[in-house]
Amino acid sequence: MPDLTSLREGIVTGNAAAAVSAARSALSKGVAPVDLVTEGISPAMAEVGRLFEEGEYFVPELLVAARATKEIFQVLRPLLAQTGAKPRGRVVLGTVQGDLHDIGKNLVAAMLEGGGFEVTDLGVGVSPEKFIAAVQNSRAQIVGLSALLTTTMPAMKTAVDAFRSAGIRDTVKVMVGGAPVTRNYAEAIGADGYGENAAASLELALRLIGG
Repeated sequence: MPDLTSLREGIVTGNAAAAVSAARSALSKGVAPVDLVTEGISPAMAEVGRLFEEGEYFVPELLVAARATKEIFQVLRPLLAQTGAKPRGRVVLGTVQGDLHDIGKNLVAAMLEGGGFEVTDLGVGVSPEKFIAAVQNSRAQIVGLSALLTTTMPAMKTAVDAFRSAGIRDTVKVMVGGAPVTRNYAEAIGADGYGENAAASLELALRLIGG
């Protein structure tokens, strides 16, 4: 397999143009799209997560790395679909109703995609009904709820209760996160797990699907 160092470095440094160029170059040399994910993107995002956890990277660095990853996936996603490559898992993600913040959610989405998950990002201000429809349509194993405001945290419980009423709670794992959210709150509302940050959310998702 060709050296994917340039691809990984492009992601870790947030150089989207270099990362996409490296991805295209590898594809032209016959590297399988799925190998770019497992051997290039996933290790790079794991390194970004490590740097963040150790205090060497902060939110701006995470954002540019996430942007680079997103641009690579714009190239890879149709190719992965053509090859029939199966994702590690499927996740529906969104910021809960009443909350319009998306930076943290976007970082989590990038980490999950880099880890091999198929992510359906519903955006911000997502109603329980929209979450439910997306879970049913995508056959997701995990739904991720994000909130940045203490005033919108109750919408997480509302969503979990709605999943139960809709009869999907036993078929999907619920993970929650956001600045004001705590592990105790996650347990109190009946979620399956709490992601303290984007890197932790990837680790949590892997645990929830038994990976």
